Amino acid sequence: MIPATLLAKKRNGHALTPAEIEFLVHGFGSGEVADYQMSAFMMAVCIQGMEPSEISALTEAMLQSGDKLPRCTDRPRVDKHSTGGLGDKVSLILAPLLATCDVDVPMISGRGLGLTGGTLDKLESIEGLQTQLTAEQSSKVLRKTGVFIIGADAKIAPADRRLYAIRDVTGTVESVALITASILSKKLAARLDALVMDVKVGSGGFMKTLEQARELAQSLIRVGAQSELPITAILSDMDQPLGAAIGNAIEVNEAVDVLQGIGPPEVRELTIQLGANLLVACHDGMSRDEAITKLTHNLDAGIAMERFEQMVVAQGGRPDFPRPIGSEWMIECPVDGWIEKIDCETLGQTIVELGGGRRRKEDRIDPSVGLQVHCRVGQRVKRGTPILSLHCDKRHHDDYVARLQNAVTLSDQPVKSVPLLIEHLC
Repeated sequence: MIPATLLAKKRNGHALTPAEIEFLVHGFGSGEVADYQMSAFMMAVCIQGMEPSEISALTEAMLQSGDKLPRCTDRPRVDKHSTGGLGDKVSLILAPLLATCDVDVPMISGRGLGLTGGTLDKLESIEGLQTQLTAEQSSKVLRKTGVFIIGADAKIAPADRRLYAIRDVTGTVESVALITASILSKKLAARLDALVMDVKVGSGGFMKTLEQARELAQSLIRVGAQSELPITAILSDMDQPLGAAIGNAIEVNEAVDVLQGIGPPEVRELTIQLGANLLVACHDGMSRDEAITKLTHNLDAGIAMERFEQMVVAQGGRPDFPRPIGSEWMIECPVDGWIEKIDCETLGQTIVELGGGRRRKEDRIDPSVGLQVHCRVGQRVKRGTPILSLHCDKRHHDDYVARLQNAVTLSDQPVKSVPLLIEHLC
C-alpha cells in the first residue's frame, strides 16, 4: 500500500525523493501498489506537476524497470523522436539517411492511436516487414545496415507500458512530467549518444500552443542533461499536415519520394534540419552547414534510398514501391481564393473512421486508406483545381467526400503562409 503520507505529500505540492519515486514504480510493477493507488498518484502529478529532480527520478526508475539494448558497434548512436502529427513520415526518411553518415540509428517507434499515425503501422504496409524483433535480431540488423525501426519489446521500460495504460484512462496523458519520463525511459534504454526532438505545435499535433510545446521541449532537454543524454529540439508547425500524404501506405510512398530526391519540400527540409542537429552533436568539428550539405547529398544521390531498402530487406520486407493505395476520389476547389485553414481534425478523423487509424489499440489498420492534400496554407487556388484526394474503398466514399468539402477554408484575401520551423532549442 502507498503510505497515506506519500500521497498527501504529493497532493500538497511537495517534492518526492528518488527513493519514494522508486518505491512507487517498483511497487507498481510488482503488484504491491494497486492500479487505483497509482491512478491517485498520477492525478496528483497532473494537478501539482513535478520538480525537475522528480522527473529525473521517475525517468530513471522507469528505465531501471527493464533491459537496455546492447551496443554492438563502435559508431555513435542517435535517434529522433516526434510528439506526433498528421502526415509525419519523417522517421522513415531520417533513420536510413542518418545511417549513411557514420552513425547507428536504433529507432524504437510506436503505433498510431487517434488522429496521429504510427511509424510502425506505416512500415507494416510494406509486405513482410517485421517490426517486432528480439534484441539479438535487432543487433544483427544494426550491424548490417546501421539502422532499424522496431517497436519496444516487453523488456524495454515495462513500467512505462503499464503506466501509460493508467494515464490513458485517468486523463493524465497530457502531463509534461509524465510525457518526459515516458519518452526518455525508452530512449535511454537504447543507449543513445544524442537525441533530437521534433515537438509539433498546432491543431494537428499533441501540443496545441507554443507555450505547451516549449515547456515539453525544455523538460526533455533538462532531464536528458541530468541523464547525460544530449538533447536538442525543433518546434515545428502542425496547424496543417506535414507534406501531402496522410495515411499508411500513402505516407510510405511519399517517404520514398523524398528518399529519391523528390517529394514535398517541407518534409525534406524538416528531415534535414533534424538530422543536422544530430550530426553536429556526435561528430566533433562538424559545422551545421557541413552536416546539411552531407545530408542533402546523400538524399539527392540515392544513397539514403539504398540504405532504406537494405533496412526493409533486413527486417524481412520486400522493397516493392509504390505501395498500393485505395481508389481516388477528388475534391475540387469551389471558388477562386487563398487557402486560409486546413482542418487537421477532420482529415485525421476521416482516416480513422475509414480504417486507416485506430480508435482502440486492438483495432486493425487498412493500409490502403489515405488522403492527399494538394494545397498549403497561403496558396492561391482557382475554382475547379484539386485540393484533396481521398483514397479508400469506393463503397465508403460518398459521405466522406461530402465531409471533406468543408475541411479546407478559403479566403478572398491573400493569406500569409505559415513557417514550418518555429524554434530551435538546445
